Amino acid sequence: MNEQPARIHPTADVAASAVIGPGTSVWNQAQVRDGARIGSNCVLGKNAYVDAGVQMGDRVKIQNNVSVYQGVTIEDGVFVGPHVCFTNDKVPRAINRDGSAKTDADWEVSPTLVRRGAALGANSTILPGVSIGRWAMVGSGSVVTRDVLDYELVVGNPARRIGTACPCGEPLRDADDGSPFEGDCPRCGDRMPPTGEAGL
Repeated sequence: MNEQPARIHPTADVAASAVIGPGTSVWNQAQVRDGARIGSNCVLGKNAYVDAGVQMGDRVKIQNNVSVYQGVTIEDGVFVGPHVCFTNDKVPRAINRDGSAKTDADWEVSPTLVRRGAALGANSTILPGVSIGRWAMVGSGSVVTRDVLDYELVVGNPARRIGTACPCGEPLRDADDGSPFEGDCPRCGDRMPPTGEAGL
């Protein structure tokens, strides 16, 4: 079977050193910078920004106006909703104490990892240095300040656990006493939490 080449809109700005996998679509006004690696069959929406050196797996969906900054790694099958913003500097400043402009030598990138199958809701903000687990779900507008576990459902500012996210997408609320959800998903029937990894 022949793979389709990447589709890059004429208004997109893709650096010559960026690697774009087969079947991936890069839509209008999107920018992909030097050394970024984007896998196959991905979608980068309008006005998406992918910074230098970002690593992205296969079948990732990046919606409109998302900012993915240097130091971020996104594994296969991740959904990143509209206007999600990743950050990469724990102590951001524009200038030094003496008023001189900050340079690349004046700051340190804090790596961020989004694991396979996770979903990040619209307008969520991901602070530097966190890891978001497999099939986890971050609610719209949330601010993620700490690691999110596999299958965990988090919401709010700062984001806090409220339940489990089934791989089918169904949010499964924790019990009133705070104990984690355990049982069959009412949408797909899968047992949660799962005993094995579900296929993508």
